[in-house]
Amino acid sequence: MTRSLRILYIAIFFGILVLLGLWSLVAFTSFDRTPQMTFLNGKLAKAVETHYDEEFPIKRLGTNLWAAVDYKVFNEGRPGVILGKDQWLFTDEEFKPVANRDQIEQENLALIRGVRDRLEEKGIKLVMAIIPAKARLYPEHFGNRQPASMHRDLYEQFHAQAQQAGIFAPDLMGPLQQAKQSGQVFLRTDTHWTPLGAEVVARNLGAAIASQSLINTAPVKYVTEAEQAKPYKGDLTTFLPLDPLFTNLLPQPDSLQQKTTHAVEGAGDSGDALFGDATVPVGLVGTSYSANAHWNFLGALKEALNSDVVNYAEEGHGPILPMLKYLQSDGFKNNPPQVLVWEFPERYLPMKNDLSGFDPAWISQLKKAQDNNQNLAVGQNH
Repeated sequence: MTRSLRILYIAIFFGILVLLGLWSLVAFTSFDRTPQMTFLNGKLAKAVETHYDEEFPIKRLGTNLWAAVDYKVFNEGRPGVILGKDQWLFTDEEFKPVANRDQIEQENLALIRGVRDRLEEKGIKLVMAIIPAKARLYPEHFGNRQPASMHRDLYEQFHAQAQQAGIFAPDLMGPLQQAKQSGQVFLRTDTHWTPLGAEVVARNLGAAIASQSLINTAPVKYVTEAEQAKPYKGDLTTFLPLDPLFTNLLPQPDSLQQKTTHAVEGAGDSGDALFGDATVPVGLVGTSYSANAHWNFLGALKEALNSDVVNYAEEGHGPILPMLKYLQSDGFKNNPPQVLVWEFPERYLPMKNDLSGFDPAWISQLKKAQDNNQNLAVGQNH
């Protein structure tokens, strides 16, 4: 190599470094400093480091390239997603086996029995809405992966065991299977149901609750209005980190027609019951299926029941932790509802919960609930 060529290579190398350095400085244009970030407490330096690391262009380039190779060559995404056919995505929680599955299910079922007993002590009727898995409703869109055997009969076993424990749990599988013939009940690129799926479940819960005459308050009239359908990028696409370089490789966004429900003027919606002394006819506890307004499950349930519903559901914590928090809330202690709907996706039954935020003695007491001559361990039935 000649001296001039060597100098050229060195110049090119340092030129690339300078360009990358200047490019990386663009990351700081979107940095938002808060008053709590100072040099003295170290929070400013940490925040700058974290922001720079997340926005570093070479890291993003490498992430996008590797994700594109996984997606197009190996037909895989990051842990958390299962790629199906026809641009369908599934959460891997509905496919993968779970270590210590039997023990976890027994513990969760013990907590469910404990919840049942605490509600009965308050005169609250528990209605369990066991939501079938998206993978159970749409097996025709599976790719090369199939759910582990433990998921095969999970919905049926869970449903049967709940009924054996004396818990009112209307079957929701049949209505959803029937409804999918006329519309999509789960989003293609998301873990959640569509507003149609939420509405189908709400209608069937409403009919089941009405058949038992569980609500003893004056009916309230509700109406639902639909917005224009818009593209919706599902949460499962976050496991395909192809933005911004390979956005065109991502599955096409879903079409989401969001709905909103409100009481007819003068109908007496008691939405302030949570903060006042008015009787709460119905409470709702559950997951993001209930907490996220995109699906309008709360509104659909109000319309189906002709009743106000106070929502205690939370996003990102599964169905059990929000219920345990509810049992310790002022709403439960001071203003309990007549009926409590517990929305519980089937895939959460064999999932372990972090109960560290609760008093161990209280949790132990909850788990002591027993059913005569009944074994509620789903794992024993497979």
